[in-house]
Amino acid sequence: MVSIRLKRFGAKKRPYYRIVVMDSRTARGSETIDELGTYHPVEAQDRQVTLDADKVKSWIEKGAQPSATVKKILNKQGISLTRQSSQN
Repeated sequence: MVSIRLKRFGAKKRPYYRIVVMDSRTARGSETIDELGTYHPVEAQDRQVTLDADKVKSWIEKGAQPSATVKKILNKQGISLTRQSSQN
């Protein structure tokens, strides 16, 4: 199963995270499949999150499941988490 989750970087008490696509069975610091953006929780409110919305939507369409924290981040950014079925 593929998940969208956070990968921690930064110094002690100064974390920043990359929003990445990984196999859900791997450790937090393991190799990633794709990088979707960054999250800086200690930055000013308007500069906390950078995302590639097209990549995020693409991975959600493919069935990637975001973690609880990533869901909150995506909701604040206004990105829909529902899979849209392709109607032919």
